[in-house]
Amino acid sequence: MKKPVVLVVDDEPQILRVMRASLPIRGYEVITASTGEEALNQLSKQIPDLLILDLAMPEMSGLEVCRRVREFSTVPIIILSAKGSESDKVAALDLGADDYVTKPFGMDELLARARAVLRRLSTANDHVLTVGDVTIDIDGRRVVVGDKEVRLTPKEFDVLKYLVNNAGKVVTHRALLQTVWGWQSTDQTEYLRVFINQLRRKIEVDASHPRYLITEPWVGYRFVPNE
Repeated sequence: MKKPVVLVVDDEPQILRVMRASLPIRGYEVITASTGEEALNQLSKQIPDLLILDLAMPEMSGLEVCRRVREFSTVPIIILSAKGSESDKVAALDLGADDYVTKPFGMDELLARARAVLRRLSTANDHVLTVGDVTIDIDGRRVVVGDKEVRLTPKEFDVLKYLVNNAGKVVTHRALLQTVWGWQSTDQTEYLRVFINQLRRKIEVDASHPRYLITEPWVGYRFVPNE
């Protein structure tokens, strides 16, 4: 079985050493780059299965690398960011990154995020989306959780469909608002919070301790399938 190829881009030599030592023994083939330019050069030769990208790099930032990569590739991107840089996380996610891990991070957490990103398949064109025990019938606009049908308003349905279609991925407030309500609504985060709370009351066993619809503070939401 072919090992997934991971390109790790970070200007910290210690991070690259840890990745080169840790990822192969967990079943990954590792390529490294220490600058944005080097990363883009690597990508011109080979598109990996996963890109792990540090945001804070000199000369060419991780944000710029992310923007350029998305011009020619849909390779999954996990960004590495320092604590307190929520605006950079949001910017990277809005540019097309799939997830983020905050430094300092544990290898187990990073690998869990990597597995989730690699496992997630695009189901945007499917008529029925099934993630864990949540099933959405696109044409029939029906939602079933476990063996129970849940009644949703049209906008609640659209919000849930988008989150499930991106299961495991952090979806920013801006991306969700723009997709469901249009570009003019991208700053209405409180409005979105009301819809998320309504959805939780309908699909969660305990809305105060959500299992599916997880809040990513200051960033957005993530749908976590029950697998």
